[in-house]
Amino acid sequence: MSESNLVAPLSVDTEDLTLSVAGVSMPVYSTGDRLFVEVPTVWSALRAVRAADVDIDDVTRVLTTTALTTEVRVRGRTVAVVGTGSHPGFVSRKLGIAPAEFRVGGALTALGDGVSATVERVASMLR
Repeated sequence: MSESNLVAPLSVDTEDLTLSVAGVSMPVYSTGDRLFVEVPTVWSALRAVRAADVDIDDVTRVLTTTALTTEVRVRGRTVAVVGTGSHPGFVSRKLGIAPAEFRVGGALTALGDGVSATVERVASMLR
């Protein structure tokens, strides 16, 4: 068996875990083999990704070796999946983030929710 075929399953149980990158605070929770990173807004997700400067292939390799999947969620919507549960497609390849999976629907819905929340805040300030 080659080294690339070795899998060391890992189960993660989180309680009150928070990841902070570039001033963006992101709660993390898990279901054992799936980690969920909750990012408050699309803009803060972009800021954190730019500041983290990680090699997606390295992250994928670690997650795959440990049989883990990470979902990045914005406003409760999954915008990216990395690890064993990811299925990158055309958009992921065009964005240059494959082997991570980018979910266009999740990103657009999260962005729309953010715009809607901002409009509601401004409207309530004007009342």
